[in-house]
Amino acid sequence: MSDVDGGRTPRSRTLRIGSGAAWWGDRVEPAGLNAEQGDLDYLCFETMAEATVSAAQVRARRDPSFAGYDTYLDDRMRAVLPACMRRGTKIISNQGWINPQGAAERITALLREMGIEGVKVAAVSGSMITDRVLSLAPTILENGQPTATLRDTLISAEAYMGAEPIVQALREGAQIVVTGRVADPSLFLAPMMYEFGWSALDHEKVGAGSGIGHLMECGAQVTGGYFSDPGLKDVPEPWNFAFPIAEVEADGSVVIAKVAGSGGAITLQTVKEQMLYEVHDPANYITPDVVVDFTRARLEQIGADRVRVTGLTGKPRTSTLKVSMGCTEGFIGEDMFFYAGPGALRRAQLARRILEERFRIVKLEAEDMRIDFLGLNAIHGAATPADAPEPYEVAVRVAARTKTREQALKVGREVDGMAVSGVAHTGKRVPHQDRTREVIGVWSSLVAREQVTPQIDYFIS
Repeated sequence: MSDVDGGRTPRSRTLRIGSGAAWWGDRVEPAGLNAEQGDLDYLCFETMAEATVSAAQVRARRDPSFAGYDTYLDDRMRAVLPACMRRGTKIISNQGWINPQGAAERITALLREMGIEGVKVAAVSGSMITDRVLSLAPTILENGQPTATLRDTLISAEAYMGAEPIVQALREGAQIVVTGRVADPSLFLAPMMYEFGWSALDHEKVGAGSGIGHLMECGAQVTGGYFSDPGLKDVPEPWNFAFPIAEVEADGSVVIAKVAGSGGAITLQTVKEQMLYEVHDPANYITPDVVVDFTRARLEQIGADRVRVTGLTGKPRTSTLKVSMGCTEGFIGEDMFFYAGPGALRRAQLARRILEERFRIVKLEAEDMRIDFLGLNAIHGAATPADAPEPYEVAVRVAARTKTREQALKVGREVDGMAVSGVAHTGKRVPHQDRTREVIGVWSSLVAREQVTPQIDYFIS
């Protein structure tokens, strides 16, 4: 992929990039607010977690009608397309999941429904290497075993691509770019590389851009979401969090801001927490594009809900790309029931003993099993203090991991029995939902960068 701008004159003015989503289930309204009032050059959506592709592959195997892209694609695009197209805001999104072409076609259809013609939509694919991964990626990073040991359970394998194919699509006139597996910061980095003419090998500038992308990728986490803690870290209107806007300069400095009057807050604290979120080594945060170095960053509160960040930099990119491999790892059976009032914990403890004995009687074959008391020890488990206060209400959560669905079904059947063959005052819910689910395990490996070839397809509304 080219490391030059291809003749485009780099912009000199501030580039405004807004966040549109931080995960699949994120709220839609803040994206609409940014589209309408953010005065954006770009709006970027991040909707993929580690297991998203594998889960999508599992669903596609069971449900031929599943389109393979973000199930909220229509909601998000309907909320932002009119304003973005009217204002000239370009959209970059990884909502393509396992079918970027299908997502691009759907966006094109939505544009036509809205009477918006002539918009070029790009689909970036090529990250899926399921059929080649066992020969390209020899070792599982988590346990050192050969990837060949996953052969019988492998569902999907996808490499984390970087910003370059998105940049190429922008150079070739795309106004909307939808991708499959692309690293989260790369979605935000691509507009900077394209607009400022940064070379893909300029690790200092690309490092700064990737660092900015990391600040933006989790959406409301930098505007007070997941930060607020009542009485300790209060933020205004936590029911109305805005998504952030990055005001980026060509030198890689940035001001993190939000639409005026929206909820949440942008402070030195919120930005610092997001800067270190999921970063194992702040001096060596590895992305497909660069190794980001946060250790020289300088933060300054320059106004209400405005934090300037300078000093972000990077180191040369690695020769390999990370690969996530999703594998089937059996099933989980899960259900719960309840006790309340004086003696609730005493009854819950007897219920646990009853279930343990029942599971022996019905010969439950479980690789792992937990019976937790929600409100007492479900989070900290064995680390729960012995003198923890006795709760007034207890929810008993029962879960077992098994190799087969048939074994997992035994959990719900035995919990059902607690309704009339259990302990006094057992509160049992009616199980309207499936109480078993397939487990998708995610393993990691590395593949040589040159083995992953992006593909770009174009569609016109």
